[in-house]
Amino acid sequence: MACLLIVLKNGRVQKQVRTFGTTTRELMGLREWLLSESCTHVAMESTGVYWKPIYAILEGAFEIVVANAQHVKKVPGRKTDVKDAEWIADLLCHGLLRPSFVPPSPIRELRDLTRYRRKLVESRTAERNRLLKLLETANIKLASVATDVFGVSGLLMLHALVEGKATAQEMAELAKKQLRKKIPELEMALEGKVEEHHRFLLRVQLRRLRTVEEDLGILEQRIQEKLKPYAAQFTLLQEIPGIDETLAAAIIAELGVDMGVFENVSQLSSWAGVCPGNNESAGKRRSSRIPKGNVYLKTALVEAANSAAKAKGTYLRDKFYRLKARRGYKRAAVAVGHKILVAIYHMLSQQVSYNDLGDLYLDKLNKNHLTRNLVHRLERLGYQVSLTLQEKAA
Repeated sequence: MACLLIVLKNGRVQKQVRTFGTTTRELMGLREWLLSESCTHVAMESTGVYWKPIYAILEGAFEIVVANAQHVKKVPGRKTDVKDAEWIADLLCHGLLRPSFVPPSPIRELRDLTRYRRKLVESRTAERNRLLKLLETANIKLASVATDVFGVSGLLMLHALVEGKATAQEMAELAKKQLRKKIPELEMALEGKVEEHHRFLLRVQLRRLRTVEEDLGILEQRIQEKLKPYAAQFTLLQEIPGIDETLAAAIIAELGVDMGVFENVSQLSSWAGVCPGNNESAGKRRSSRIPKGNVYLKTALVEAANSAAKAKGTYLRDKFYRLKARRGYKRAAVAVGHKILVAIYHMLSQQVSYNDLGDLYLDKLNKNHLTRNLVHRLERLGYQVSLTLQEKAA
C-alpha cells in the first residue's frame, strides 16, 4: 500500500493511494510511478525482512527513510493498511520520522556473511553438545579425560568408536602428544557399552560436524575477501584488548567504517544498546535498564569485554574488576563493552591508534582519596603509618 502526498502551490495537499504487489515487476511499477510524479522522499516501516526488497529497488532514486515500526504507531482502533500508509507519509512530510541506520551495500553483504558464520558456529556447538550427550548414554567418559574431545586425538577415537573394531586399549593408543600421558585413564574412559544404535548416531553427527567445518572454511575465505577494502580499519580494531580477527570483522559488518552516520558517540551507544536507558516520570526514575539495540554488535562488545578483562596491565581490565566488585559481573561486562565502543568510534572517526591508559590510571585520578583509604585500613589493623614521598630518579 503506497500513499503519495503532493504539496500544491496553494499549500493544499493532494493525496494518491495505490496498491502494488510484492513481485519484482510490480515493485518496478511502484518505482516508475513515484518517479513520474517527481517524488523525492520515501518512508517505510522496517517490518521483518519485508522492507529489504523494496529498499533494494528504490535505492539510489529516492531519499529513503526506514523507520522503526514502534515509533510510527497510529491511534488504536483505526488501523488499516491505507491509514498506515497515509500516517507514515504525513509524518515524513513534517519531518517527524527518525531514520534507521541502513549501511551501504558492501557492508550489508559482509553483515550477511558474519551473521551466517555466527549461526553456523552456534549450530556446530549444539551438534557437539548432542554428541557428548550421546557418549554419556553409552558410558564413554572421554570428555572427563581429554580436554578437547574434538581435537586430533579425540576425533581419531570417535571414528574408532564408529567402526567398532578396536578395543579400548587400541583406541587409547591413538592419543597424540601430551594426551599420551593419560593412556591408562583413556583406557578406562573408553570402556563403555556402545551399541549399533550409538554408532549410527555418532556416524551421522560426525558427518554433520565435518560438513559444518567445511562450510565455515568457505565462509571465512569469503569474509576475508569482503574485508580487503577495510584492511586499515580491520587492523586498527585489533589493537584494542579483547578484540581478535573474528570480533573485528563482526564489528565492521555491523557498524561500517563511516562514523559520520551517527551524530555523536552517545547516539551510537544508544543504537548499539550498551548505555543506560532513561525512564523517568513525575520526578521518579523507574528503570535504567539498557535499551534494545543491535543484538549482534552488543554480543560482540560483551564478548570483547570478557576477553579484555583477562588482558593484564590494561585500563579495561582494571575498570572491569572495579565495576564487578560494586555492580556485578554482567553490568561490568556491558559497561566495559560501552568503553570499547567509545574507543572504536574515535579510532574510526579520526583514524588513530588505540592508546591504553594503563592499569594505574584510575588510581592516579583519586590519588589522595586512595592514599587516605589505604592508610585508614592499615591503622584499623593496628599499624602506625608514616608516608614519605619517593624522589623521582634523575
